[in-house]
Amino acid sequence: MRWDLLFDDLESQLDREQHDEQRALALEEERLRLGRLTLRDRLAAIARAGEHGTAGDELVRIELQGGTVLGVRPLGFGRDWMSAEIRHHGRPVEQCIVPLSAVAAILPGRGQLDPSLVVLPEASVRLAERIGLPFVLRDLCRRRTAVQLTTIDGTAHGTIDRVARDHLDLALHERGSARREREVFGYRIVPLARLLLVRFD
Repeated sequence: MRWDLLFDDLESQLDREQHDEQRALALEEERLRLGRLTLRDRLAAIARAGEHGTAGDELVRIELQGGTVLGVRPLGFGRDWMSAEIRHHGRPVEQCIVPLSAVAAILPGRGQLDPSLVVLPEASVRLAERIGLPFVLRDLCRRRTAVQLTTIDGTAHGTIDRVARDHLDLALHERGSARREREVFGYRIVPLARLLLVRFD
């Protein structure tokens, strides 16, 4: 009888130790997973959850460097940028490109916090998500799209004439007018590192 009690006690102790070891391993795996999360991953996860109705709201509030807060509906993600609709009172106002380096904070609602921790498997990352900011700006340049650039130093309206590796040339003209030489009243060469937001219609 004593042997039975001893074996039961040892078995119970081994089960407890194995359970504790599995729990510690699971916690360490979760810490490692969270350590690999990027700001882009969290924004994309909130956007995905909003599309599927699991985060409650498809609107994501972000704060840019300098303190501007925007309500946006993300449309797509590149390697270092996000395209989105800026929304005001729930209605789309205009489209924009946000360099992820310009995001000072994501301001999630309570229902968006947990879904922001879910990551897409690497295999499902599309080619478009590997494209960098200069590539998407070159597309706006090629289309001759009028833009409003918000930089750390202010705003400027015009058309992007060219995009180099780390800067762009902006021909300045009034909003609503096309980029014609007689309409251009100046030029700006803007470092991409200073960009906070690119708005366009």
